[in-house]
Amino acid sequence: MRLVKARIQNYRSIIDTGEFEVEKLKTIMVGPNEAGKTIVLRALQQLNKPKDVSGFEALRDYPRSNYNDITTGRVLIEDITVVTGWFKLDEDDKEAIPTEFHDCIYKLSKNLDNKLYHSLENAPSKTCYKDIRNDLSRFIAHLDKQHAIEYPDKETEKPSGILNTITKNWNDNTLISADKADDLQSFLENNFALVEEGNDKEEQRFEKLKNLIQLNEQRDSVLRTLDKRTPVFILFNNYFKVKPSIHLAHLVERTEKNLLDDSYYDYGNLCLLKLLGFTARELSELGSTQSPKMNDTEALKAYKDKLDSRSYQLNAASVKLTDEIRKVWMPNPERPEADKLKVTADGQYLKVVVEDDIGVDIELDQRSEGFQWLVSFFVVFFAEAMDKHKNAILLLDEPGMSLHGLKQRDFRETITRLAEKNQTIYTTHSPFLVGPDELDIVKVVEMKSRRDGTKIHNTISSSDPAGLLPLQEALGYDLAQSLFTQKKNLILEGLTDYWYIEATSELLRQADIANLDNKIALVFANTAGKVVYYATILHAQKLKIAALLDSDSAGDQAAQQENLIHTLGNKNIFRTKDYCKNVTKPEIEDLLRETLINIVDSKYSINCKEVADSQPSRSIISIFTKEVPNFSKYDLAKAFIRWCKDNDSSKLSADEIEGWKSLINDVNKALK
Repeated sequence: MRLVKARIQNYRSIIDTGEFEVEKLKTIMVGPNEAGKTIVLRALQQLNKPKDVSGFEALRDYPRSNYNDITTGRVLIEDITVVTGWFKLDEDDKEAIPTEFHDCIYKLSKNLDNKLYHSLENAPSKTCYKDIRNDLSRFIAHLDKQHAIEYPDKETEKPSGILNTITKNWNDNTLISADKADDLQSFLENNFALVEEGNDKEEQRFEKLKNLIQLNEQRDSVLRTLDKRTPVFILFNNYFKVKPSIHLAHLVERTEKNLLDDSYYDYGNLCLLKLLGFTARELSELGSTQSPKMNDTEALKAYKDKLDSRSYQLNAASVKLTDEIRKVWMPNPERPEADKLKVTADGQYLKVVVEDDIGVDIELDQRSEGFQWLVSFFVVFFAEAMDKHKNAILLLDEPGMSLHGLKQRDFRETITRLAEKNQTIYTTHSPFLVGPDELDIVKVVEMKSRRDGTKIHNTISSSDPAGLLPLQEALGYDLAQSLFTQKKNLILEGLTDYWYIEATSELLRQADIANLDNKIALVFANTAGKVVYYATILHAQKLKIAALLDSDSAGDQAAQQENLIHTLGNKNIFRTKDYCKNVTKPEIEDLLRETLINIVDSKYSINCKEVADSQPSRSIISIFTKEVPNFSKYDLAKAFIRWCKDNDSSKLSADEIEGWKSLINDVNKALK
């Protein structure tokens, strides 16, 4: 089960974020300080938090400016929804429930009073009396008729009389609850013998009624099943750090006497103990217990068993942590940062050390900050998730901030590997944690004013330039890295063009239909008018250059610039009209016309095929703009990228494949 959409309301700086999408594997949230990114993660965790994490507290968590509404009784905390999540079912979830519920969406919400509510969307609707009344009436008429034939001289009560006793207080909207279903089920089974033998129509009606009557209980059963399968949300931030040396007696005193002012201070340490399977007191007492006398065999054995148990559990935890860290922490595979992580107990001290490649034990705090962060992360992750870690959603607050910029870029791949098994949402200010090919999974968090509260944008948009700064820096860094390093360059008008070229060429490459030269750098200029500037700069470095321009008015204007023609020559200026049939002024989207029509139908539930077929010369973007409310080219390109992840080139039309194959071959030839 994975989270596909969420909404947060009435929580600290958040009035209402609006519904925002969550990506299949990894979602990145960017925004300026005080925008509310951390608060978003904390709210999401409440959908299914680990047991030791506190729930909502109205005094602390309800927006302060509106708190008077609670104290005066204008609103009740049990009526205030704080966080809602929509979950899509995985294949193993579907195997656990009936087939008719396989396409449903599981909706889970939590109110300020910490009560959870769940429901199903896109599932068979609940059965009310009106849904079965007509079939039940016809079935009863048949039973009464057969009853009269079967018992002509007996004064036994007719089936209709028995049914009237059951349904006498029901109306059309009466829900068929469990007790009502039991009564109806017993009635039908007790009277089934009256059905005329060989009467298929009434036998089918009997089965239909039985299924409808059982549907509500079946629905409740599905909800109970999915409730148990809801992923646990593991929140990790930079405060949760495992200390390299823990004095157990002091930890016992602080925790048992509740002397901690900051709940973060020992959180990592307590998680380590939880992972080991000991309380602080158990380890402390074991460390202070003196060995029994040699002649006390039973006491000596019990003492030895405790020491061995401690040793084995510490060793098992060490092996587990080492294995997991080696899987994801691979900045230099030829020289791993840690050969072995060891958790040891020595008297009153619990120590975490790293054995390096020459066998020397080094305390954890003498390793890099980034490595300490990763060790602490896995300790918290395994402790909080425990046996549910394979079904956990990771919430990372500003991960890897202690790393150098280039190391953050490597760590971005570490997060990607984690996300392959555990859906991950993380916040960041760093441009190095946002890849240039990951802009489609970015959400911008901003707060224009305290009155409006925190908002989350599904598109790359923000009224605050600081919110977009990590994205601009990420693109700028990538552009600076690629601008003069590749000898072959294809200049595109904008970011969405980049996405379409990248995603479609990969589909065709996998099918061995067309292979865009991987040495060609794709450079997007943001607008058609800026293509000439990029071309001039690259040309000055004596690099090979080509450009792809739409055949709309902006593309025509750019293609006619003398400087661009002089720099590239006509043969290296490609136009979408050369690869798209029928359309008068095609844009790059018209090269995927049929596929995008299907995607729009799926995403917006608006079928534009009839309009597009009746106006084949009109660009598909102009059709979408007219037919689809609040249409966004950015959203469409993003939806296409998602579509590519779940489909292959066989789902493209023949015309689309032909056009893209021709374009890719021409680009390869021009930049050969």
